[in-house]
Amino acid sequence: MQIKEQLKQLKPYQPGKPIEEVKKEFNLDQVVKLASNENPFGCSEAAKEALQTEVQQMALYPDGYSAALRTKLAGHLGVSETNIILGNGTDEVIQILSRSLLDAGTNTVMANPTFSQYKHNAVIEGAQVREVGLVEDGCHDLDAMLEAIDDKTKIVWVCSPNNPTGTYEPEQKLIGFLEKVPEHVLVVVDEAYYEYVTAEDYPETIPLLKRFPNLMILRTFSKAYGLAALRVGYGIASEELVRSIEPARQPFNTNRLGQAAALAALGDQAFIEECVRKNREGLKQYYDFCNGHGLDYYPSQTNFVLIDLKRDADELFQALLEKGYITRSGNALGFPGHLRVSVGTKEQNEGFLKTLAGILL
Repeated sequence: MQIKEQLKQLKPYQPGKPIEEVKKEFNLDQVVKLASNENPFGCSEAAKEALQTEVQQMALYPDGYSAALRTKLAGHLGVSETNIILGNGTDEVIQILSRSLLDAGTNTVMANPTFSQYKHNAVIEGAQVREVGLVEDGCHDLDAMLEAIDDKTKIVWVCSPNNPTGTYEPEQKLIGFLEKVPEHVLVVVDEAYYEYVTAEDYPETIPLLKRFPNLMILRTFSKAYGLAALRVGYGIASEELVRSIEPARQPFNTNRLGQAAALAALGDQAFIEECVRKNREGLKQYYDFCNGHGLDYYPSQTNFVLIDLKRDADELFQALLEKGYITRSGNALGFPGHLRVSVGTKEQNEGFLKTLAGILL
């Protein structure tokens, strides 16, 4: 069998170590996972109740069109149902876009470092990847990204807030960028952490869809909604774009349990507001620690923070792991010497920071 040559240069995505594996390996009773930017407060009780009902229907295929969720989501966002494409997480929507637009002879533009799956899928499709370094404050260099665009460019990816820095693109900066991107280029603004954003100049991108038909917005139920295990993400774009890429979507791609939980979770915005409040308090715990220990960090609009610890990130990762804290080494994210740490509960953050202080001394 002849496997695609481009697959030989790729490695499978490496998620954070499972809690049970770490417990067993280091003989620990308690392990706190702060590696995957999950919601430490779980999900809405309404979502849990919906799952209890839906579990009785597991022998049946889900609604392939996700009609009930699509209708509720469209109302929540203020768009038409035909402006939405649902995916098995936003990972699948990224895959659908890459499969639909990219191939050999085309190119795609993205920041570096940013979310790894943009590049991963582009390489699989045989497209040229043009990476543009972040500016000093951790934001996208949108001017340099514009310069990287040519007549073969199909997609430009803008992760805002960006993973792994947590930084964002302000409204006027993003609009100025969109005004200059050629019409033949799709701009994908990945807003996986949208619900956590509190910055006043963060753009409301959905109204921009009427002005920029070459724009798609990505959002997810995996982060603030706390439904990461059920894999429900979505894209918002023009009806024409959604219709044109739908053939690349797998049938029954969002499962029955995920649809039911997401539908119920949408109706509990009070839960989201409470999570956002607690998340800002958690970020302050990290900022206060960093300021008190002379550590640099990127101010975050997400539920994680990237900290410059100015030492071997893999060694720090391992030392924390052995003490029961799973984080992400910056070496794997394009930031040597850094750790990316998810915001946990108040108690989890306190425990982590106390442990980190002991290691740093």
